[in-house]
Amino acid sequence: MLDRGDLVLNTINLPSNHANEEYNITKTAGDSNRSASSGKELENGEEVYLSQAKVPSASDFYLRVTLDFDGVLTQYVHPRNSNTDGNWSILWTQPDNICSAIVSRNGIGVCGYNSICTLGENNRPNCRCPDRYTLVDPIDEHGNCVPNFTLSSCLEDEDKRNHGSAEDIYAFVELKNTAFPPAGYEMLAPFSEDECRNSCLHDCMCAAAVYRDGVNCWKKRLPLSNGRVDPQFNGKAMIKVPKSDLPLPPTNDSKFPIPELKVKEKNPGTWILAGSLLLGTSVLVNILFIGASTLGFCVIYRKKPEKINPRENLVETNLRCFTYQELFKATDGFKEELGRGAFGIVYKGFIPSDVAVAVKKLTNVFQDKEKEFRTEMNVIGQTHHKNLVRLLGFCDEGQERLLVYEFLSNGTLWSLLFTGESRPSWNQRCQIASAIARGLLYLHEECTMQIIHCDIKPRNILLDEYYNARISDFGLAKLLKMDQSYTLTNIRGTRGYVAPEWFRRLPITAKVDVYSYGVLLLEIICCRSCLGGELGGERERELLTDWAYDCFMDGKLDALVEGDIEALSEREKLKNLAMVAFWCVQEDPSLRPTMKKVTQMLDGTVEVPVPPCPFAFGSCTTIIPK
Repeated sequence: MLDRGDLVLNTINLPSNHANEEYNITKTAGDSNRSASSGKELENGEEVYLSQAKVPSASDFYLRVTLDFDGVLTQYVHPRNSNTDGNWSILWTQPDNICSAIVSRNGIGVCGYNSICTLGENNRPNCRCPDRYTLVDPIDEHGNCVPNFTLSSCLEDEDKRNHGSAEDIYAFVELKNTAFPPAGYEMLAPFSEDECRNSCLHDCMCAAAVYRDGVNCWKKRLPLSNGRVDPQFNGKAMIKVPKSDLPLPPTNDSKFPIPELKVKEKNPGTWILAGSLLLGTSVLVNILFIGASTLGFCVIYRKKPEKINPRENLVETNLRCFTYQELFKATDGFKEELGRGAFGIVYKGFIPSDVAVAVKKLTNVFQDKEKEFRTEMNVIGQTHHKNLVRLLGFCDEGQERLLVYEFLSNGTLWSLLFTGESRPSWNQRCQIASAIARGLLYLHEECTMQIIHCDIKPRNILLDEYYNARISDFGLAKLLKMDQSYTLTNIRGTRGYVAPEWFRRLPITAKVDVYSYGVLLLEIICCRSCLGGELGGERERELLTDWAYDCFMDGKLDALVEGDIEALSEREKLKNLAMVAFWCVQEDPSLRPTMKKVTQMLDGTVEVPVPPCPFAFGSCTTIIPK
């Protein structure tokens, strides 16, 4: 309700308080003596109804008015004599067409950027991405869409045109009866459709053109906003896409045969001479000739370095392909470093719409960089779980390999546990432990392919703004097929978290992640690094697993948490978490539980039995702390 007396609906650009233009208004402003009540506005004693629909009797029907999440104000009715909840019906809605109503110049419409709204049943909006675009968040159908390609910069376009025309580089995806109001950055009229298309085609800033009424042409930049389908709209939207990203041509079994590949022979006489020699010599000589030729061919081609195409062997993903210049600009020249590891450095950046991202720039030698790039793309590109860091896009331009992740504002679990002035609360540590376990369960059992992370440690656990834990850094991960239970590979991981079977050249299973999780769980319980800490005086550091087990067996649970009152107040839960950790760090992989069993024990749905001694050659007593 505005001060002037109008009841309006408008969107807010969260997280700010900026209100966009009204998309529905009662237009009942008059004198200052006015108020709103029961879905109608009172002005100087006169009733002004928000809708002209006939309102049923309140004695026979329940009435409610709801402003739904999609921006539609709706009045529902329900018979009082009905005992079911499914008889709520719609009496009226405002506005009648939410797709056409919201036309904001400073924000998105009812659907996200680059999305198109179609009016569905009961005046509800249906949102979809245009062809060649996909949702940023597959779960949020009303969210933003991003292109599955990258439009070149003006300089790159100019360079490409030196080797071909714009028609060779770009094509258009046409959307009939579709518009993206308000007007674009340039309006051309009177223009024919071909003139409109060609103008956008040769304009490096043009991402789409909207042609209407046979004369008007609007050229638009990304992101496109307020997209909608309207049967009354006399025109179309034309979205520019690179031809290099268009679908491959049909195969030979289609009705469009592929032309034969013609190979130009450099010197036919050479083949005739070789054939004559083979036919005119003995069988033994022929065998020797063929063998020597084959060996020479193999030697020559073996010396040539294998050219790796980073796009090969990648799973189909909805990731955005960035140019190097885009990421250079997004990170302000790779200015703010967030962290670094064996394979690269992570920088903070901002992509359009001021979305914070973490850009991982791979810096190792090219072959290792290429291997880690393909591994991480394959692994995280096919996963989606709330306890895994989301990969948004990548760059594979020239020698540069970069990965673009969502930015998590609270850093690593390492920083939370070991560098803060005070340890995190016991409840928070328990929640983090459970979240990591659920993420590993998803990788091990709920993906289309079993994924072994191989490097679970606090530096690879990131925390979002609410301190929810997310597993990151899949560069060392191994993928197993559905019928594959183990793999053989060289040692990977980080000292202190590596399972014993790595050193014994035994088959590697998902149990290596269980071992690493057990070490990590002890770190979360104790807020102490897996290499231990000073225990007083000049005493040397001890391994966390050994020290923790000794404390556990001696009944010194208070030593494990350094007298943490909150943890000791839940002594039974503390003891159970410690026993789960000791089950996970068993030297015999067959004794370790699966991550599914671990999550059940952490949730309390499965009783935690007393673990055996984790160390094969250790001396363990059977005294269990109380």
